[in-house]
Amino acid sequence: MGINIFGIAKEANVSIATVSKVVNNTGRISEKTRKKVLEIIEKHNYTPNLLASALTGKLSYTLGLIIPNLANPFFGEIAKSVEDRARELGFSVMICSTDYDAEREAWYFTLLQKKRVDGVIILSGFEDQHTITRNLVKPNMPIALIARDIPTISINSVSIDDFVGGYEAAKHLLGLGHTRIGLIVENIRCAKERLRGFNQALEDQGLQFDESLVILGDASVQNGKKFALQLLERNDPPTAIFATNDILAIGTIQATHELGLKVPQDLSVIGFDNTILATITDPPLTTVAQPMEQMGRQIVDILVQEIKGELTHKQRIVLLPELVVRKSTRERE
Repeated sequence: MGINIFGIAKEANVSIATVSKVVNNTGRISEKTRKKVLEIIEKHNYTPNLLASALTGKLSYTLGLIIPNLANPFFGEIAKSVEDRARELGFSVMICSTDYDAEREAWYFTLLQKKRVDGVIILSGFEDQHTITRNLVKPNMPIALIARDIPTISINSVSIDDFVGGYEAAKHLLGLGHTRIGLIVENIRCAKERLRGFNQALEDQGLQFDESLVILGDASVQNGKKFALQLLERNDPPTAIFATNDILAIGTIQATHELGLKVPQDLSVIGFDNTILATITDPPLTTVAQPMEQMGRQIVDILVQEIKGELTHKQRIVLLPELVVRKSTRERE
């Protein structure tokens, strides 16, 4: 059995409080005593019990991260960025994947409270605002949102301007001569903002938005394929499709293969997120990039500042997306 703080104190012939001060780097202790305690800690490879520290009101140096689905590369890349930055700041991360289950999300939130994490980052997959807010108003615990925003509540968040992202996608396709464009839209608020930006770009060019070319649904490769087939098997199919995330765009490309069509010769396809999938599709996917690494780092910085009492006011940071042109779009012939 490993040594505990009592054993460290006994061997060093000091009080438990002195060992605690050395471990937490607080208080005034002579350099001789500090060195002696540290040598004993190193000899026994002693690791402080962070949960016990949390029970006494101290930091556990643990953050919670609630995400919808680790199988989606976008969420995986966000999680990696959060974990990397947290580790740099001396925090570990408990990652909880809800699989788009509202009850599971609530259960995880309660679990993180019981584990006494110092704060929670939420990337919710739910459109229902009540599902999110019912968990945010209860605990006295720092909470932050990433890649999502709830304008009606005061909460730290880092997201992108989804309206601008949709506008840029439409602007790109219109610049290539496409005017009959299908849209496959995930049924969440941020994707609907991308749709709104897309519609605005059409209006700015004097074009009418065709709602019959818009399909809303859950994000999966299978749905992307199914929805794209519905659009492409019409009597008047679109010449381009904008999917509001890369997963749906991959499904769209699969649909063209099934129909014997080629991308971009027969259909231009543009996605959103710029995940690793965008670089390995055939052809490589034109997409609107979210700065995932920057988003993850910034939300951790904000949350840790709040945890340490260094944040004087809530922050809502909105970053700009960027169009990344690859080989899945081309000028209409």
